[in-house]
Order: sequence, then C-alpha cells, then structure tokens
Amino acid sequence: MSMLQEFKAFISRGNVLDLAVGVIIGGAFGTIVKSLTEDLIMPLVSAVTGSPDFTSNFIRLGPVPAGVDPTNYAALKEAGVAMLGYGAFATALLNFLILAFAVFLIVKYANRFFATLAPPPPPPTEEVLLLREIRDNLKK
Repeated sequence: MSMLQEFKAFISRGNVLDLAVGVIIGGAFGTIVKSLTEDLIMPLVSAVTGSPDFTSNFIRLGPVPAGVDPTNYAALKEAGVAMLGYGAFATALLNFLILAFAVFLIVKYANRFFATLAPPPPPPTEEVLLLREIRDNLKK
C-alpha cells in the first residue's frame, strides 16, 4: 500500500474528521467566550471592583532599569524585571473559569438533548429474564 493510499485511508476515518470539526468549532467557540468575557463580564467586574483589568496589579521583586515606567506592567515585563503578576494570573484564571463553565453548560444541555433523541433500550431477552429468575431463586 502506498503512502498516499495510507494517508487517504487515515484522513477519511471518522475520528479525524470529527477532530478537525471539533478544532474549528473550538476556535470559534473560544472567540465567542473571549467576547463574552471581555465585553460583558469584565465590565461588570470592573463596575464592582473599580478596575477593568487586573493585569496592572503586580508586586515588583527586582530593581527597575532606568527609563522604564515602574507602574507599567507590560514595560516592566519586557525589561525583564522580576515580578509577581498576580493580576494577570487572576485575569487568566477568571477567563478559564468562564470558559470551563460555558463548556460545562454546553455539554450538559447537549447531553440532555441527545438523551431525548436516543431510542429507549430494548426490553430484556427471554434468556436474561430466565437468568434473573434463577438468580433471584438462588438468593432465596
């Protein structure tokens, strides 16, 4: 079998196509969740906390080079100053929690939807019923 035929057989498997569709939809979903986070949730967090972005919250651990703004997190990071960027971490953690919750809701409702589409399981066969009866009699 030639390499081209093997590749064609590999790529035409259902799992590969499902994975490709999942990656594409996942990318689009990531964009939607990013917009949800940045355009809807973070403004609400900003109204409560007074800060639209936590990335400016950090603890500087090292000296600041000359000419670098000591309050600008991005400039300090670019200059290689040692810092604990707890604000950037909090923002990333909040984004992750929002994404995880959105995925949880989608999976929850998708499972509920697909459960309504699935046919009911077939009734037990005569053999299964007979084996259950024997089991129950042996327990007595």
